[in-house]
Amino acid sequence: MSHIRRKLKKLKGRSLGEIRVRSLQALAAFAERHGWSEQTRVPDDAILFRLMERNRIGTDIKSPDSLLNHFKHRKYPNFFAAFTSQEATLKGFNNRFSPSSKYQIVERANRIASGRFDLLGLTDLKFGDPIQWHLEPVSGKRAPFVHWSAIDELGLEATGDPKLIWELNRHQHFTTLGKAYWLTGDEHYAQIFIAHLQSWMDQNPPKVGINWTSSLEVAFRSISWLWALYFFRHSQLLNSAIFVRAIKFLYLHARHLETYLSTYFSPNTHLTGEALGLFYLGTLLPEFSESTRWRSLGRKILTTQLRSQIKPDGVYFEHASYYHRYTTDFYTHFLILSRENNETELDDVETKLISLLDHLMYITRPDGTTPFFGDDDGGRLGTFDGRPANDFRATLATGAVLFSRPDYKFVAREQAEETLWLLGPEGLREFDSLQAREPAARSVAFTHSGYYVMRDSWSRDANLFLFDSGAHGGLSFGHAHADALSFELVVKGRTLLVDPGTFTYTGSKKMRDWFRRSKAHNTLTIDDESSSVPDGPFSWSNVCNSESLSWVSRDRFDYVEGKEDGYERLPEPACHTRSVLFLKNDYWVIRDQVKTAAKHQVDLWFHFATTANPRIEIEAEYAAKLTEIGDYMNLDVVTIANQGNWRAEDGWVSNCYGKKEKARVYAFSKLIEGDEQFLTFLIPYLSGTKCRVRELEAIGGRAFEIVHHDVVDILAITGGRAGQNVEMERLTADFAWTWARFSSREESTPTELVLLNGKRLELQGREIIKSNRQVDYLAACRVGDQFRVETGDGILNLSFPITDLESLFAGSKGEFYSRFSG
Repeated sequence: MSHIRRKLKKLKGRSLGEIRVRSLQALAAFAERHGWSEQTRVPDDAILFRLMERNRIGTDIKSPDSLLNHFKHRKYPNFFAAFTSQEATLKGFNNRFSPSSKYQIVERANRIASGRFDLLGLTDLKFGDPIQWHLEPVSGKRAPFVHWSAIDELGLEATGDPKLIWELNRHQHFTTLGKAYWLTGDEHYAQIFIAHLQSWMDQNPPKVGINWTSSLEVAFRSISWLWALYFFRHSQLLNSAIFVRAIKFLYLHARHLETYLSTYFSPNTHLTGEALGLFYLGTLLPEFSESTRWRSLGRKILTTQLRSQIKPDGVYFEHASYYHRYTTDFYTHFLILSRENNETELDDVETKLISLLDHLMYITRPDGTTPFFGDDDGGRLGTFDGRPANDFRATLATGAVLFSRPDYKFVAREQAEETLWLLGPEGLREFDSLQAREPAARSVAFTHSGYYVMRDSWSRDANLFLFDSGAHGGLSFGHAHADALSFELVVKGRTLLVDPGTFTYTGSKKMRDWFRRSKAHNTLTIDDESSSVPDGPFSWSNVCNSESLSWVSRDRFDYVEGKEDGYERLPEPACHTRSVLFLKNDYWVIRDQVKTAAKHQVDLWFHFATTANPRIEIEAEYAAKLTEIGDYMNLDVVTIANQGNWRAEDGWVSNCYGKKEKARVYAFSKLIEGDEQFLTFLIPYLSGTKCRVRELEAIGGRAFEIVHHDVVDILAITGGRAGQNVEMERLTADFAWTWARFSSREESTPTELVLLNGKRLELQGREIIKSNRQVDYLAACRVGDQFRVETGDGILNLSFPITDLESLFAGSKGEFYSRFSG
């Protein structure tokens, strides 16, 4: 009873609904531990057949043989379209995919048959012969053989890393065996499947052991078994005794799921994954009298969680791209299985799924990979495609067919094996019929979640900047990282500055903390502190709040600004604001402002991809810079702050859970006293050419000259007070940001201008722009002797000087390219 008392004590302060659910779950577990629950026993045949409704299936089931025969020949329910015709699906596979695809599937299946498993980021794992389903192979530990509720999932001293155990026990390798069986017709793969299934049931009696502790793992295993039964249902080795035993265990899986839903424990992908498992079981095992309840409960949870787990901008609410992909896959399977079985009222599901896919599309890098912001656990809903863990394009390819989206196809680039298994050969034909088209936008703001994608094209050599100024995830922030105001950078198609990923949850506290802290992200730290402070593998002792302050996106530039309060908790508080100006097809300027009344050590962190080759270069003009040497395009990283310096550190990048690779990390460091701002220039340039950045003398702000590609750019930034001028030799302006491009140092008239938040600009003492009200932005490009001027009010062709800007636009609404002589 002491166990129950401890559980009930935790209910203090919770809602009545939560107390009721948690209490019922605690009582159910108590009954199981004492052998009072029927769920602790595998039903015998007589009980099993009483659990089935004769009138629903329209036939008598009185024996194991009749049940297996019924399953092999039934016409309803419908499974995924690939199983409508095995012959057509195999023909589609052989016609569409290279012989190497078949070889890779068979090779993976052969490795599985020999007892070698590639799981998460680890390869060639061995779990014994025969397989020991409670073994964690890295530590060599075996989880205790006790009731599941007595096992501490985070108690590594007893279990090792439970994710490794669970990943094997998801049985997603059954799909690989099934595909190999179809492709070769070799019964050896059916024999391995049956041997694994039998040994698992032998070693995992109901409710005993670590493989019953997580309801999500129970759901994933249920889904895997159902896929496997469809792959092997016509195998001569699948006899009625094995089949009926598996059905009994699936019944217990369904009962376990509905009893121990993560409604209050982890109402995130745990809950939706469990609901999907129930929907699978309820849909595909209609012979059970309780199947309608399972299917309805699964559907209800999945539909009601649409609004709480998916934000209005389409981003998964925990702000973790890998779990966003999980959620997208959950709802993809839910939608397809619903459509196959004539479920209706799916409009909300379709709308939200499209928004999930849109986000995945826009954050896809030019090389086809996806950044890992927030946690990634390395797992999948199923092994339907052999792509790397950070390649999500198979999901987009399937989405392209589901919603007839040419832009999804454009980003997916090519057909996916996953689409064949989910939508059958007809799905691949529909993919072919789509005429790929670039997405409608290049730069996109996901304002509810605080993610900003800045892109100058959809070509494979595009520049891409992903900025995070959103909240610290959802719920208890268990899958969040301390990544406030961090970014990722792709230069001419090469991913260079990255979020290092996750690597582990519980395998190493040191590594878990390293990958989660601010120091492991492309952001700023103060006094070697983290903006949010980890406290255990899924908890935080301090949580930083972030917010977006500004976003402007036009053809020539993007501008974003965000603020975070992670360092206001320090004994001597400090506030951090970061703004980014992206001059498309040119370069980026990042301004970090730290407002404080005290001394602090400030570090700006830059995490390079494992393929990058950065180095520190000493130059007199600005002391030091980072240069990344590419095959044809280099990148200079120039941070300008008096008396600052660069240093190199060893770091890590994890592109899949459980695997890490060494990578270079650089920090620009400075001891500040009072307010300070750091300007960082990220400038790509062709190999063999030069670029130069130097600070110019200025009053009321800061000014810089950037020389590259035979042009001279001037950037001036005011000191921050409204209406304040920044004055330098070449220009005077009260704009917060003034950028001007000249063809040479001697040129007096710019070829381009970008102005943000101001009213007035002088060039060499001549007033050329004046407005009586604030101009949020202005972009101008010289065309002959005039300028094409764009503001929030419209686009005009004008000649300088422009002394009454607002009246020009007020009198010409909707009249593009009208002329004005000043």
